[in-house]
Amino acid sequence: MAIRKFKPTTPGQRFKILSAFDEITTSTPEKSLLAPVTSSGGRNNRGKMTVRNIGGGHKRRYRIIDFKRDKDGIPAIVKTIEYDPNRTARIALLFYADGEKRYIVAPHGLKVGQEIVSGKGVAPNIGNSMFLSEIPFGTIIHNIELRPGQGGKMARSAGAYAQLMSRDGKYAVLKMPSGETRMILQACKATVGMVSNAEHNLERSGKAGRSRWLGRRPRVRGVAMNPVDHPMGGGEGKASGGLPRSRKGIPAKGYKTRNKKKHSEKYIIERRKK
Repeated sequence: MAIRKFKPTTPGQRFKILSAFDEITTSTPEKSLLAPVTSSGGRNNRGKMTVRNIGGGHKRRYRIIDFKRDKDGIPAIVKTIEYDPNRTARIALLFYADGEKRYIVAPHGLKVGQEIVSGKGVAPNIGNSMFLSEIPFGTIIHNIELRPGQGGKMARSAGAYAQLMSRDGKYAVLKMPSGETRMILQACKATVGMVSNAEHNLERSGKAGRSRWLGRRPRVRGVAMNPVDHPMGGGEGKASGGLPRSRKGIPAKGYKTRNKKKHSEKYIIERRKK
């Protein structure tokens, strides 16, 4: 996994930093695991814009990803590592011994031809999906379930990982990507390793056009608007705009929006770092 810098032959090339895509082994996805993606342009079923600054972009097809990893005890061979336009991480195509094909989120270091397996009693090797009750302490994991059998919900984006710290009763104590320490049932599954494409955060588009290809439209700053349009709008000249807040008036810095009565509150041991 590497990144490419470009010679500044044009203004768009000057600051462009992209992935080298050197880990990708094929450009053709598995046809049986594709599904259509419909674009809303930020409009609801009545055609009213409910989300600003999205629309356009290149046409995509969804890759059906196996987040559950529920084919226990059946080994699979990694056939390809592929680019997925719908996520920051790379995906891997698995050929199972019984003939089934599935995509998974590819962990860092997974190689074509490698054998991986999920279930009880498997070795804690990269790509193997295990129950939290069997994973050794200190292991780096990703694609973690919140409830048994639900499928992985946490640590799925590029370079993300959590760490298994300890076990307490029927719960495992995990340090999450945010720095938060929380308890999760030991009956939940997780995949060993860190998510691939860890250098995604170093990428720079270099020009506005690349953002448009990704379906992102221009975003106007609140301070550049009129008072009728935004709480931070108005003023003579380049006025600072006052306290930073959203278009609906919700403060942007230091204001807690989490519900104190949320059911998962009791599972959090230590909050994320500010």
